[in-house]
Amino acid sequence: MDTIKSIDYPVFFNDTLTQLVNLIEKGNYSRFFILTDEHTGEHCLPLLQSHLEHLNDKYDVIEVSAGEESKNIDFCSGIWKMLIDFGADRHSLMINLGGGVIGDMGGFAASTYKRGIDFVQVPTTLLSQVDASVGGKTGIDFDNLKNIIGTFTQPKAVFIEPTFLQTLPQRQILSGYAEMLKHGLIQDAVYWNQLKEQGISNGAPAPELIHRSVAIKNNVVVNDPFEKGFRKCLNFGHTVGHAVETYSLQNDDGKHITHGEAVAIGMICEAWLSHKKAGLSAEELSEIATVLNNLYPKYDLDESCYTLLHSLMKTDKKNQNGFVNCTLLNKIGECSIDHICTEEELCDSLRYYATL
Repeated sequence: MDTIKSIDYPVFFNDTLTQLVNLIEKGNYSRFFILTDEHTGEHCLPLLQSHLEHLNDKYDVIEVSAGEESKNIDFCSGIWKMLIDFGADRHSLMINLGGGVIGDMGGFAASTYKRGIDFVQVPTTLLSQVDASVGGKTGIDFDNLKNIIGTFTQPKAVFIEPTFLQTLPQRQILSGYAEMLKHGLIQDAVYWNQLKEQGISNGAPAPELIHRSVAIKNNVVVNDPFEKGFRKCLNFGHTVGHAVETYSLQNDDGKHITHGEAVAIGMICEAWLSHKKAGLSAEELSEIATVLNNLYPKYDLDESCYTLLHSLMKTDKKNQNGFVNCTLLNKIGECSIDHICTEEELCDSLRYYATL
């Protein structure tokens, strides 16, 4: 598989950890730092360290607690303090080794430390490989709102290492698979059909499917790096999905749903809105709902929570003048942006999901 050239950095798929070492050595960094959580520290860090034995005196490891609950200003402050304690200067490098939380928070910490130090993304989950690692968004959660504080800062490079996916439970594979399905729905009907027909049983999707997903997202990002227009297409499923995910984080006491499970709910709801407002056929709505319902567990959303969910949707960064703004499908493989949806329409979409 070819290396993908993003806006101003490469995305490597072949011999990735050797390529990472080459970047470190050519960058002539004063020091570098590997940000992990306890899971990647146990399962992924040893493989990376085996490539860094000749650089043992040049780096330190910073470990944070795993999970979305850690992606906040307090943990970010801890990273900044560790960088200060380790003597990080403006010629240091941050290596974000982990899933989306590590990539988002590590990128934000690096982009703001001493007004910005270089960082690279080494995503270790399927979700982070096909979604969070590409696009230059960094961020943390604040006041129970996802990614509300952040920057647009591009990494020096992204390294997609398929070996790391072998360490993941199947639920986490499925979480990333939701974003791959989204990429097919918004941009590539042939790719959607490949994913739909292959399904997913044990193990990760084929590398060429991951490569295609990254290529789709990269193409969107290159054409709209700062989310002024068409990049909003990547928000399909996320207006409702982020609200559901936030609701679960607030109410499910450590047993919250995954990002992919929430986005799957969002895609079903927003496919229903697409049928009502954007021309998606009843047949394709049924196809989307069936595929997603067969892959992801049903989540109980009682009507009593709809008002709260709508208030969470209103906090979405892509809204306009206080109105909820959705990306919808015209058909499978083609989407359109900037559809204003009313509270009644959004609640009706939740009712549609509840009836499936």
